[in-house]
Amino acid sequence: MIKTGSYNTLTIDRHTSVGLFLTDEEGNDILLPNKYVPEDYELGDKMTVFCYLDHDERPVATTLKPAITLGEFGLLKVADVSQIGAFMNWGLEKHLFVPFREQARKMEEGKHYLVYLYEDEKTGRLVGSSKTDRFLSNDEVTVDENQEVDLIVKRFTDLGVEVIINNRHKGLVYQDEIFRKLHLGEHLKGYIKKIREDNKIDVALQVQGVRNLEPSAEKVLKTLKDNGGYLPLHDKSDPETISRELQMSKKSFKKAVGILYKKRRITIEEGGIRLIES
Repeated sequence: MIKTGSYNTLTIDRHTSVGLFLTDEEGNDILLPNKYVPEDYELGDKMTVFCYLDHDERPVATTLKPAITLGEFGLLKVADVSQIGAFMNWGLEKHLFVPFREQARKMEEGKHYLVYLYEDEKTGRLVGSSKTDRFLSNDEVTVDENQEVDLIVKRFTDLGVEVIINNRHKGLVYQDEIFRKLHLGEHLKGYIKKIREDNKIDVALQVQGVRNLEPSAEKVLKTLKDNGGYLPLHDKSDPETISRELQMSKKSFKKAVGILYKKRRITIEEGGIRLIES
């Protein structure tokens, strides 16, 4: 079955005046217009293409790569706003439609919004929605504490930053545990810090507990090497300076320094730390 909104690996079946027709194992076919036909091909070759509905709502294949695929979240820019909704640039000829009913707040042309791509059950059309909470659930948590997870920055709040976890759950990174600037829609790695009784999830951007010592030490070591073997940071440095320079807390920095000192990789001077050349 050819799935719209997704990548499909299909077989080149025949060439026509309008392009190539590609087929799946069940004999279903779809047109790859001439503009996307590769220079060199043979009938029977396999091709991986993205399939969606064109301006006339007909299934069509393309070699262009969209910003998001079915069931994914992504940050997209509004190309146009009409009387029925917004149209977003997602890398394909036909813009992605976000009807007014699917807008968390009224979208404006030229601005970026985090949206989810889904298929309308009645029409089969691909639709975007900025009401992202509809597509997230913490009812059945599928992650464990200390697990590494994929995150997408969802929203900024007074408490911190809301994130999407593994494309299915919602979590929070507290403000005092963020040591660099985050951006809406940014993809990054994180760690499950705590799963509360009500299934709310606390997330950290750094490895927790003892496991955090080695990565922090490695980061300090790399920064030392990148800065000629010296850093003007020490246990009296203010947390803001450490966060700005190393994107870690002062506590993590002090632990990292302790590890490097015990391993005789650095010396501690009055004004900072210095790398011991091996």
